[in-house]
Amino acid sequence: MGTTQQWKQQAAERATDFVQSGMVVGLGAGSTAIFAIRRLAELIHSGALRDVLGVPCSLKVEAAARALSFPLTTLDDQPVIDVTIDGADEVSPQLDLIKGGGGALLREKMVAQATRREIIVVDEGKLSDILGTLWPVPIEVLEFGWKAQARFLQSLGGDPVLRRREDGSAVITDQGNVILDTNFGPIADPHALADLLDRRAGIVEHGLFLGMATDLIVAGEAGVRHLQRPGN
Repeated sequence: MGTTQQWKQQAAERATDFVQSGMVVGLGAGSTAIFAIRRLAELIHSGALRDVLGVPCSLKVEAAARALSFPLTTLDDQPVIDVTIDGADEVSPQLDLIKGGGGALLREKMVAQATRREIIVVDEGKLSDILGTLWPVPIEVLEFGWKAQARFLQSLGGDPVLRRREDGSAVITDQGNVILDTNFGPIADPHALADLLDRRAGIVEHGLFLGMATDLIVAGEAGVRHLQRPGN
């Protein structure tokens, strides 16, 4: 038995077992990844891990890591990352993902692309048979002309909603863009949808992370499981 928060912590701390001294580590955003950051900071300060550098995926994560005295670097200085530990909003059986619930999808995808081993940590409630069943696709767009992007997403069968703060103002990403949370329903062909989104001017990035995760750590009632993408 356990709570969702306990499962998140179990999954995240299991993922830290893959970090070795001397590695550059991508520090993912989200409520699950912060558990991994805290655990890695403990290991660094105890001396169990040495010469580890972190690349944060958002300004919020950067601030949290600095508060823990986690040694940081940048993607410019370290363009190849050994391991990234990150969360996800939804995971398919193929280890494809929907990410971006925390608003850091652009930096998260850039870090994932630079990573040799992308480890995703989730509780079992994030698993689904088909992407789009549990979560809309966050789509980061330029604030300029965002309504034109919303109409485009509607033409693809989506239902886009501008992400807003509690005061009603638009959420602004670290890069100064806005997010359209777009419900497509269960996505039969996520690769085809991603291709259409990739080709649209004004769409900066989308939350379909396809073929990027190498490992999945899932925690739930049955304990902690480690799954790998076939071929890894």
